[in-house]
Amino acid sequence: MSRLTKTVLISLGFLLLSVILVLIFMSPIAKYLIEKYDEKYTGRKITIDWVYVNPFTGYMHLNNPKIYESGSDSVFFSSESIDINFALRKMLFKTFEITQLEFDKPNGKLIWDLKKLNIDDLINLIGGEKKDAIKSTWRYNIRDVLINQGTFYYREKDTPINYFIKNVVLSSKGIRWNEDTISVHFSFLPGTGTGDVKGDLQMNLKSKDYRLATTIHKFDLMIIEQYMKELSNYGSFRASLDADIRATGNFNDQENINIKGNIAINDFHFGKSPKEDYASFDRLSLNIINLSPKNHKYLFDTMAIKHPYFKYERYDYLDNIETMFGKGGENIAAVNGDPTRFNLILEIAKYVKVLARNFFSSNYKINHFALTDGKLLFNDYSISSKFAIALQPLNISADSIDKTHRKIDAKFTSGIEPYGNGWVSLSVNPRDTANFDMQYHFKEIPISLFNPYTISYTSFPLDRGTIEFRGNWRVREGIIKSTNHLVIIDPRVTKRRRNKNEKWIPLPLIMSFIRERGYVIDYEIPITGNLRDPKYHFHDVVFDLIENIFVKPVTTPYRSEVKETENEIEKALTFKWEMRQSVPSKRQEGFVEKLVDFLKENPEATITVHREYYANKEKEQILFYEAKKKFFLIRNNLKEKLFAEKDSEIVDKMSVKDPDFVRFLKENANDSMLFTIQDKCAKLIDSGFVNMKFEQLCKAREEGFNSFFREDELIKRMHLSKRDDVIPYNGFSYYKIEYNNGNPKSLIRAYEKMKEFNDEAPRKKFKQVRKANKNTL
Repeated sequence: MSRLTKTVLISLGFLLLSVILVLIFMSPIAKYLIEKYDEKYTGRKITIDWVYVNPFTGYMHLNNPKIYESGSDSVFFSSESIDINFALRKMLFKTFEITQLEFDKPNGKLIWDLKKLNIDDLINLIGGEKKDAIKSTWRYNIRDVLINQGTFYYREKDTPINYFIKNVVLSSKGIRWNEDTISVHFSFLPGTGTGDVKGDLQMNLKSKDYRLATTIHKFDLMIIEQYMKELSNYGSFRASLDADIRATGNFNDQENINIKGNIAINDFHFGKSPKEDYASFDRLSLNIINLSPKNHKYLFDTMAIKHPYFKYERYDYLDNIETMFGKGGENIAAVNGDPTRFNLILEIAKYVKVLARNFFSSNYKINHFALTDGKLLFNDYSISSKFAIALQPLNISADSIDKTHRKIDAKFTSGIEPYGNGWVSLSVNPRDTANFDMQYHFKEIPISLFNPYTISYTSFPLDRGTIEFRGNWRVREGIIKSTNHLVIIDPRVTKRRRNKNEKWIPLPLIMSFIRERGYVIDYEIPITGNLRDPKYHFHDVVFDLIENIFVKPVTTPYRSEVKETENEIEKALTFKWEMRQSVPSKRQEGFVEKLVDFLKENPEATITVHREYYANKEKEQILFYEAKKKFFLIRNNLKEKLFAEKDSEIVDKMSVKDPDFVRFLKENANDSMLFTIQDKCAKLIDSGFVNMKFEQLCKAREEGFNSFFREDELIKRMHLSKRDDVIPYNGFSYYKIEYNNGNPKSLIRAYEKMKEFNDEAPRKKFKQVRKANKNTL
């Protein structure tokens, strides 16, 4: 072997040995250096299971790296592995370039605590609090970044918020020293719940301009509930989000945004608990043609909300919204007034406000708006008995809502629960909303529906009467010209309820003044002035009162005859039960005896008795009575067996708003989530016991009624139908009598006489109205 060959082989061997040694020792050396100088250069502890470095190819692999929180042994970031490829050749030309950076199953935490983020120190480190005086001549590039199957957590300790996303996949072509734009493709799933998100984002790091295209499918919005807990004393929220949008804008200018596409919120529920909603809807969808606040464009193809529901309740103290968010929304004001606190709900609300700020002064268009099958419910527990009314099904529709059009037409229609219906027609000038025309008509509403108010403020309930209200408004430049017509057909006051702590007003006397000769309250109430200061004109009311004072006394015999005839018809058709009444009164006994006589005189006739029960109201009254009875026994240190009839009368007359009783409920039904007298009584009196008492009441009524039909032949000809639990039109439980094979002669005569009355002047003009109100006897 020649000297040259030997030299070459030795050199190659030495070189090979050097490479092997470098490969063997470089990796542990790199691991040693990283873990030795981690806190010196990053301020954080870093651990790695093992490192592989190939200095010849520029490849580095970090296995199970962990970065800890500053000054803590909690892990801030970890990954199963990190792979890095460097462009070594470019370093010769002062270009530091990572050609590939890949994170496999990374796990990171972003924590907001006491007005600071857990990454503030890293931001300062990367941002360079200390900048070199001489600009570096090196160039930096990062290409092909990939995050695979990541999981990232977001926590706020003050609120608190605990949320995470999983299966995060992010890929980017990176960024180069001579480029300002970065593009990212991303996708992820919520940590819990349903849905997925994917999209593409491009952003200019200098100008902060961006372009976003994203698709969201049934994404669970549970994070909203966590932020809601900071604003509310209690509550529940759930919803999901669908979206397919394209947007451009600037991160430094909120109004500089341009959105196109579709957005929908599904299965929205917000309320006291998961089982009790205050507001909900199946789907709210927006089809956006072009939304650009800065360019004054609000162009939508469709805005639709399906099956919306909203419940408003009044309590003795506050209402259902204020009990949740504080009096006057004080909880929200407290959070909103603290600039150091972040709340996603408030930030979204502020941003929506910014987007909508210029709506009416901009070019807006909604090709079609539809609210379908809605329900608005109002419950009032602040009075002695629950009042409830609902608009259902509520439908609102409008087409061609366009500022360039001469007018916008909208139509509102709704049923009214438990009885009635109504509609509103609106035509508005889109360029000036102080110019509009409106017509409305609400009808077939029983006046007995308002008994909780009439009893609370006058002590008198009503058991007959139908309300109709209609009007026509013409408003030009804010100046009102309107007619409003209120008609109440056949209102009748029944006997007074005597309860302590309830107001007394002589309603029968008032009714004699305001009710006309034809047993109708008929008022025209024009409204003029302007929208900010309307003027109500009651001259028709005053003239009617004067007329009733001087004219009605002359017609007293006529009105008495009408009333007597109406009562004759009603007595022949209905058997009314007062609340908690278990046995027939003397007058009712006489009525049943007439039924018996009718069956005896007409062997071929039969009757069917339909039992219509106002179960909800009856059970409410039983609940009140039993709760007041329990209070009475405890306060007077009495045993149940010593409870006498006179004691029952005292309890019956006691108001549920009695201060001592209310205090008793508060002490014995101590639950901050019980807002109503009904709920507090139900805490003391088991629902099963109330149901048992109601069934006993129904049985006692049935036995009392049946006792008049003792003969076998009569029992066979009197049929009791299945009991129906309803909301009666007259506001009371009753038995409805149906005559088969002929009516009693007295009923026939009463029908004929009433027909004559309805054809006479005082009642004739309301004949069609009475006919239309089929529920009026």
